[in-house]
Amino acid sequence: MNETAERRSTKNVRAFLRDLPKTELHLHLEGSLEPEMLMHLARKNRVDIPFRSVEEIRAAYRFTELRSFLDIYYQGMNVLCGEEDFYDLTMAYLKRAAADGAVHVEVFYDPQGHTARGVPIAAVTDGILAALADGREQLGITSLLILCILRHLPEDDGFATFRQAEPWIADGRIAGLGLDSTEKGNPPGKFLRLFAAAREAGLKLVAHAGEEGPAVYVADTLDVLGVDRIDHGNRALEDPALVRRLAERGITLTVCPLSNLRLCGVTDMRHHPLKRMLDAGLKVTVNSDDPSYFGGYLLDNYVAVAEALELGRHDLVALVRNSIEGSFLEGPVKQAHLGRIERVLETGG
Repeated sequence: MNETAERRSTKNVRAFLRDLPKTELHLHLEGSLEPEMLMHLARKNRVDIPFRSVEEIRAAYRFTELRSFLDIYYQGMNVLCGEEDFYDLTMAYLKRAAADGAVHVEVFYDPQGHTARGVPIAAVTDGILAALADGREQLGITSLLILCILRHLPEDDGFATFRQAEPWIADGRIAGLGLDSTEKGNPPGKFLRLFAAAREAGLKLVAHAGEEGPAVYVADTLDVLGVDRIDHGNRALEDPALVRRLAERGITLTVCPLSNLRLCGVTDMRHHPLKRMLDAGLKVTVNSDDPSYFGGYLLDNYVAVAEALELGRHDLVALVRNSIEGSFLEGPVKQAHLGRIERVLETGG
């Protein structure tokens, strides 16, 4: 394919994917902090950062594995200090998601990364929720908020955060509990009691597993924590029996292609396991994870795998359908979005 034809093909794929009503199920709000906003907030809040320019920040976004990313991720958090900062961060993400054709997002946030710095959990949570409410009104994008627990910290620390969040859990403004940060040395069973308490409180449960951790972590996330959905899950492919279980149960996996590439989980997008996961009957979805750090938002991730793995429209539509079916939306809303997919296809999208 010559260069002109290649550009035309990319444009057509992007336009088709933008028209489809997508949901994003794996997005860390703190990971959408763009260098320009980071620099602005550092100056506004008088926070010292080891960068003198936006260019220096972008140059630092080169990682060799999860730990090297998390080091700068937590460093970037330091500039988020007040309710307005969290509102602005969330609204900036929602505008990008809406422009990508997202109709619904289920977003993560890490209160422990902020309360440990003396930022009240109310400032964090209320700022995010205010933006999510405005996103529904102004952009037509619905949303759910999922509180994530940092797995490298003790379970008791997670319990303390869970208790602090009880006012928002009790009235349904926090919809789920998640588990993120580094998997190494932090198996799912470490948080057995906390997830049991969250289930008792009526929260939806999700957890990162099988990104850097082994396939057994994916199995334990199901069997020990009893999650409703698995974030990442790539390494489940190492265990054929586990793959069959996941497929039979229809467990949704929130895969993040550009994240996997940037963190060296794959060295070439052409080798990404997403197509193999689809072919194995797994309910795979496409998501952006930490888009500012990993070089692309939701639509960028779809286009990246569509081109690198030569996915056809059937595969792309299956991914979008999975994202809707795997969401925590009510059944009638899911059906409405699924119907919209059919209308896009009928009109030759």
